[in-house]
Amino acid sequence: SNSPKNYSFIDDNPPSGNFEYRLKQIDNDGSFKYSQIVEASFIKPNKFELSQNYPNPFNPTTNISFVISHSSFVTLKVYDALGREIKTLVNEYKPAGKYSIRFDASRLTSGVYFYGLKAIPQNGNGTGVFIETKKLILLK
Repeated sequence: SNSPKNYSFIDDNPPSGNFEYRLKQIDNDGSFKYSQIVEASFIKPNKFELSQNYPNPFNPTTNISFVISHSSFVTLKVYDALGREIKTLVNEYKPAGKYSIRFDASRLTSGVYFYGLKAIPQNGNGTGVFIETKKLILLK
């Protein structure tokens, strides 16, 4: 293209350390050149954390964010006010990092719900298990 372009790149959950990124520009004739190097530093999270969903109250979707400080088997579930499981949002092994999950409650009725995060670190001996629950409100 002969017009200016803007580019972006998201490196989901990079390991801790310093990294260098650059863009390779390929012209119509096949020739190429590299952009200037951009340096970035990433620090591994040092604790488990479950954030309050946003927005809250919501209708019909909300985002639930959490941080995993160690590679873990993670479950994130939504429950109704009586404690019945409504939906499993995550049920898998996750490397350390920050995550955000979009929850669509369009099939649910208005009311108070809860979401719970359980992370079992990879060490396998059951120590350091993280469990936390928070409340969310669906208003239709």
